[in-house]
Amino acid sequence: MQTEPTLLLNRSDVEQLCTLRECVDAVEKVFRWQGEGKLPPPGILGLKTRDGGLHVKTAILTADKSYIVAKLNTNFPENRTRFGLPTIQGVIVLSNAANGRPLALLDSIDITIKRTAAATAVAAKYLARQNSRTVTICGCGEQGRAQLRALLLVLPLTKVYAFDIDQNASARFAGELSDELEIDVQAVRALRSAIQSSDVVVTCTTAREFFIHRADVAPGTFVAAIGADDAHKQEIDPALMASAKVAADSLEQCCAIGDTHHAIAKHLMSKEDVYAELAEIVAGKESGRTHEAEIIVFDSTGVAIEDAVAAAIVYEKARAGAIGSQFEFAA
Repeated sequence: MQTEPTLLLNRSDVEQLCTLRECVDAVEKVFRWQGEGKLPPPGILGLKTRDGGLHVKTAILTADKSYIVAKLNTNFPENRTRFGLPTIQGVIVLSNAANGRPLALLDSIDITIKRTAAATAVAAKYLARQNSRTVTICGCGEQGRAQLRALLLVLPLTKVYAFDIDQNASARFAGELSDELEIDVQAVRALRSAIQSSDVVVTCTTAREFFIHRADVAPGTFVAAIGADDAHKQEIDPALMASAKVAADSLEQCCAIGDTHHAIAKHLMSKEDVYAELAEIVAGKESGRTHEAEIIVFDSTGVAIEDAVAAAIVYEKARAGAIGSQFEFAA
């Protein structure tokens, strides 16, 4: 029996095959499927080294075409300064769910960037005030850029404050994105005043101690906490987590490695205090924002269904357009 070869897709292939708009729409769709009970629970495995680690996130897509997807990512926070390499590197394996045959091997960097930003955009659509005009972005690397681009797809933002401990990074961010997006982007050093003036706050850093304080966040603010994808990372004051309405991308993951984890460790909240998972909100099983003054925190640790649905888009478009290299494992 003739079988189709495995597609090998590099980062430039992946970048051109899945736009951020497509990724936002797909991530919203897959969270809805999960909330409707159409998908089995995703899985995760993590291993640590002295300077970083490896995590493996797995998911099965069954609500449309059937795929088994596994993402293997390394995360080494000091890579850029020590080696000139990306912090996150890895691959995604997309297989046929009927027989397990590997259909594609994809570079994971662009999908990880886009799907993370897409999850924030979906959460903001349901949880931020819909007239939100001002955002503070904490962390001015590639993820910060993607976060802003994604938020502009769902919110009428007109003012952006850019903060980074590397002031050159925030200055570059402001200069480049002001021109690209035709929006007022200002690099700031006074983070507290920026947060107090913002409708939306996004944290996408590698911080190990919180820097967003409860007293700095005004009523009605939506906070997307992105950076704490490891038990040793932290961005949000545990007191803020305990006092806010918390929505999790994955309840189990957020209680184990997200900013929710730190609030639980301080005995300020429990697992039962998390309001809902994003999937439940997107599926209409739980309400989103219920009043203008709510402070809502989206604890985003990254779930495999996001990777899976984005990888499926890339694979199907690559196959249709004869893009990528072909490889036969059984040869």
